[in-house]
Amino acid sequence: MERKVFQLGDVVLMKKNHPCGSNEMEIIRMGMDIRIKCVGCKHSVLVPRAKFEKNMRKVLRSANNMSALDSEGGPSNAEE
Repeated sequence: MERKVFQLGDVVLMKKNHPCGSNEMEIIRMGMDIRIKCVGCKHSVLVPRAKFEKNMRKVLRSANNMSALDSEGGPSNAEE
């Protein structure tokens, strides 16, 4: 079975919905336990890594892609 790849700042899709109705979570802390924050209501939950890996479906938005877009965002040099 292939190991799921995720990192700090990723927005992931979970198997079960949060009570607010959203199933998108942002990873805000990683270690033996993973702290995730609901994208819908901003509530955070601490989940053991094994349970998180079991209940995560896929990565929706990766932190690497979002930081690359921010750095390439637009014209940063304004002519004076």
